[in-house]
Amino acid sequence: MTENNSRKQQAKLLRIFRKLHRTTGAFLFLFFFIVSVTGLLLGWKKNSGGLLQSKSYQGTSVQFKDWLPIDSLHKNACKIVHDSISADSTLELERIEIKKDKGMVKFIFAENYWGIQLDGATGKLLHIERRRSDIIEKIHDGSIVDDYFKTGSGFFKLFYTTVMGFALLLFTITGFWLWYGPKRMKRKS
Repeated sequence: MTENNSRKQQAKLLRIFRKLHRTTGAFLFLFFFIVSVTGLLLGWKKNSGGLLQSKSYQGTSVQFKDWLPIDSLHKNACKIVHDSISADSTLELERIEIKKDKGMVKFIFAENYWGIQLDGATGKLLHIERRRSDIIEKIHDGSIVDDYFKTGSGFFKLFYTTVMGFALLLFTITGFWLWYGPKRMKRKS
């Protein structure tokens, strides 16, 4: 292969990569914007002064032997939700977080992203929180669409993260080649 043919093939490859990079970027611009902004917010959540993620409050005992049974704590959390947030809440739990070193347990409710922090030993309310970081995380990974349409299977999250992961890989490869290719061509000439 002559040097001229090799140069033409490299130039052709660069044009293909540039077009692929530009087209994919234009098509996925909004999704990359959402992923970048939510990723930035998630990275800063612990340093947001309680805006994105509430601090974990301290209970009275870090010894499990002093704690009330989880069932009793759960009943307290449900009563607090009905009394303080909404009597119409479904009380469906998303998860329970036990913070032994804080002597505290968090009940995270699925509806409207509410969290209740209780003292593990006394069952008393430590804090009611709106879980903004959970909302941001669900936007970030696309699972908010599955929640909205109640798919249950996580299909959209899987599809979304697959597309975004492959797009980022494609951008990395084509972006590198768009930077390196002209340098390589210049060096060879």
